[in-house]
Amino acid sequence: MKLALTILLLNAGYITLNTLRTMLVVRRSRYLAPLLAVVEELVYVIALAIALQNIDKPLNVAAYAIGFGIGIYLGILLEDRVALGYVNFQVTVQINDDAPNYQQNHDLPEKLRDRGYGVTETWGYGRDGARLILSILAPRKADKRLMQSIKELSPEAFVMVEEPTEFSGGFWSKEVDHRFRNVMKKKKKD
Repeated sequence: MKLALTILLLNAGYITLNTLRTMLVVRRSRYLAPLLAVVEELVYVIALAIALQNIDKPLNVAAYAIGFGIGIYLGILLEDRVALGYVNFQVTVQINDDAPNYQQNHDLPEKLRDRGYGVTETWGYGRDGARLILSILAPRKADKRLMQSIKELSPEAFVMVEEPTEFSGGFWSKEVDHRFRNVMKKKKKD
């Protein structure tokens, strides 16, 4: 039983690291991903060696498989907690003068800016008339909060979320991160 638990824990650890490393590779983390890969492979070799030496017992095989599933779950939880990178929200709202929600949608960009988000506005035209298209780049740690704000301020908005792997230029960078953190600190005090 002790051996099965060891196999389960080692494989769960390996897969957790593997999940995190994969997410770092997707985000093009050139330094942290390879370092994590070294630790990941060390744990993998140890777990696999122990599992293969003791494959004659079904409990050990089950522990290896269950550890795999637990590792994926833990990796996703950990990555959500760390929330590396940024998200880009594209928010589209109707902006026709005669629409009942005209003022609400018209005020949306400024209300989001008041909450600490950087918002770029563009105009478009859809099947049913004029559209206001907002581009909002935010830290991934803020994505759930931002989605909640959009739903609260403009429930009928069409929202599409992407994770950019690279960006350059503009006024983004530490300034928006800093401004966003200040707004969040202020809200916590209130």
